[in-house]
Amino acid sequence: ATSYLVRHPIVLDELIAGHVLEPIDFDAWEAALRERLDAARIEDQPDTERQMDIAREVHHATAFRLLAQDIEGMLTVERLSDLLSEIADRMLGIAMEYVWPQCPRRHRDVPRIAAIAYGRLGGKELGYTSDLDLVFVYDDEDKRAQEAYSIFVRRLNTWLSAQTAAGVLFEIDLRLRPNGDAGLLATSLAAFERYQREEAWVWEHQALTRARYCAGDAAIGARFEAVRREILARPRDAGKLRDEIVAMRKRMHQGHPNRSELFDLKHDAGGMVDIEFIVQYLVLLHSAQHPALLDNAGNIALLGRAADAGLLEPARARRLADAYRQKVACIRIGIV
Repeated sequence: ATSYLVRHPIVLDELIAGHVLEPIDFDAWEAALRERLDAARIEDQPDTERQMDIAREVHHATAFRLLAQDIEGMLTVERLSDLLSEIADRMLGIAMEYVWPQCPRRHRDVPRIAAIAYGRLGGKELGYTSDLDLVFVYDDEDKRAQEAYSIFVRRLNTWLSAQTAAGVLFEIDLRLRPNGDAGLLATSLAAFERYQREEAWVWEHQALTRARYCAGDAAIGARFEAVRREILARPRDAGKLRDEIVAMRKRMHQGHPNRSELFDLKHDAGGMVDIEFIVQYLVLLHSAQHPALLDNAGNIALLGRAADAGLLEPARARRLADAYRQKVACIRIGIV
């Protein structure tokens, strides 16, 4: 909390205002933010730089407000993650609305594109400084769509991640899109579906277990969710799936060597990644017979559902969930 105050002294206003421990009314929060963004103008044009600063100031102040409530013991790990994810979702949706009119080659007034969250944001397990893993999917037959949406995503990435006088809003990671860094910044929904059916690796289907629509065109988001559920529920060979997931886990372990004498909460054997891989294995193998596993409900909830389905002993599922909850809490407060 002290280091956050030093980096972002504007959050002192939250303490002075005296409402730092009050629950956040997100509809009112969003309306107030939009009002400030709309007022940031130079003559009759939007002041983009000021808008970016405003978004950062509001985000930092809101995160500090949750940090204060966290310190006071007012929020569970799961509730805090949900609130931080809600802020990110809303901020991303607002950014998409304000960036699109600034794109020089836009071909329609309202873009037909959705942001898909993966990783921590996708699982609603966001921490105070988590990156946002995003994939952008569009559904637009216009021949200008691919170029327009690629420009849009590039500008949106800058709007969100550029360092301004008020700091950084979010670090954005776009590498989970089809074909990774070599892939297009924005992918058509048809191409995304084809890739997932025909070309995606097992680890990409593992990532899909934690993916969800978070901003943009809601109809595209609904279609993405239908594709996601269909892909995850495909029948899989248990032995082959196990071997591929174990091989990927070994590669990740080798890529994150721990040269200290301390336990790495994320990457060491028995850490968060192991628990996440267990959940992903259960979802990929059993969701066809147990559709409750298809919901993107978070690792802790999915462990409980796996126990309810008879896939894990209830006591073991509780121990895994408690261990995961403890690791998330430690990482969030900086014990890494």
